[in-house]
Amino acid sequence: MEDHDTGAGASAVGMSGASPAQSGGLQPARFSRHAGAHQRHADPRHAGSKHAGPKHAGQRQTGAGQADQHGDQPKGKTRKRRKRKRGRKVFARDENGAVPNAAPASTTASQPQSPPLQAERRPPLQSAPRPPQQELPVFAALDLGTNNCRLLVAVPGRHGQFRVIDAFSRIVRLGEGLTASGRLGEAAMDRALEALKVCGEKLRNRKIRKARLIATEASRSAANGVEFLDRVEREAGLKLEIIDRQTEARLAVSGCGSLVERDTQGVVLFDIGGGSSEIALIDLTGRRSPRLANHIVSWTSLPVGVVSLAERFGGRTVTRETFAAMVDDVAARLKAFDGRDRLAHVLASPNFHLLGTSGTVTTLAGVHLDLERYDRRRVDGLWMDRDSVDRMIERLIGWDFQQRCANPCIGTDRADLVLAGCAILEAIRGVWPSERLRVADRGLREGILSELMADDGVWRNDGRR
Repeated sequence: MEDHDTGAGASAVGMSGASPAQSGGLQPARFSRHAGAHQRHADPRHAGSKHAGPKHAGQRQTGAGQADQHGDQPKGKTRKRRKRKRGRKVFARDENGAVPNAAPASTTASQPQSPPLQAERRPPLQSAPRPPQQELPVFAALDLGTNNCRLLVAVPGRHGQFRVIDAFSRIVRLGEGLTASGRLGEAAMDRALEALKVCGEKLRNRKIRKARLIATEASRSAANGVEFLDRVEREAGLKLEIIDRQTEARLAVSGCGSLVERDTQGVVLFDIGGGSSEIALIDLTGRRSPRLANHIVSWTSLPVGVVSLAERFGGRTVTRETFAAMVDDVAARLKAFDGRDRLAHVLASPNFHLLGTSGTVTTLAGVHLDLERYDRRRVDGLWMDRDSVDRMIERLIGWDFQQRCANPCIGTDRADLVLAGCAILEAIRGVWPSERLRVADRGLREGILSELMADDGVWRNDGRR
């Protein structure tokens, strides 16, 4: 089961929105270098003529036909001399119309033989040797969550940005059955392990300067979570760390920093996961730091996500009453959050908004855009107003399970989880009402990469990046 959120749709991460130059597919640098070399070694006589080959071929055929019909005309002689200068062999027809087997143009009856014009042959163009370029350091981030296993590999770009060179994402449902049993199931662990083996191969095939491999709620709360990660180290060769909820919230904020514009006064950022949901309140009314995480004034981690909520209330058949019950459950948890009012002074400002980073909001955005297939370049950074969010949630509630499966931005992997995510979103909107929601197809992995690169100093002395 592949997740549509691969994170590889954009070559550069860290910019607000997606520009056409950034939104193309990934191309390894070796392809770009080969393409440049091909252009440098191309024959300059044909440069700038996109269709020169077929067009000139047609002209040669037409010229030959005219010479046969009209005799030895000056135009024909000019064409023959031009061909001789290019070092080509030209055959003349005898009076019976036959072509001699080895009669070059220089031995025709109308013109004596002359030596070939070797001086006209030009040697191939030689490009100047390129100075060796410093190899960019490679960083990696892996996030094993309750529902997904995701990997990003990237190199630093301009200041505060990076370029993804490899990515992997797969829905593994590691937390399946965890709510009822308190333990990770064997089938779930096997699925996650197979995905982690793929990630391990990708990492071993590259020279990685720094990497951080994390596990979140499912591994954190399961009675056998540590035991499972020991198995991962033995069988996949990867050593994962279980991070706490505060770290998870901070990394989610770090990954979305570039989607918060300069005039923003306050943001409620939320990450609806499979087993937990992290919420951070960010106050930007004072002097702004380069790191968005420095402006977190309050945060919470709800021990509820799309997998755990769907398992308790049902995900395949969701009535309006069931949906309302899910919203009430999450709202009660938010009511117990003591720091929820820390942004009360900016809630009414037009420069306050919600920022969602999860499969729930990216799915809503894909449905809103009526995409034939999920496209990260169009989703990441998208703004949705209050009415658009209302319409999309109402639309999904009205669909049955098969209709949700049929939507290309939902599919069978998310059809039983998306309404649980919508219920969590509705509870968040109830506490922090906003006219605008910004969608982020990024999160923990991007936060890890940003922090690794900043701590390594890759942007410190390079103003061009």
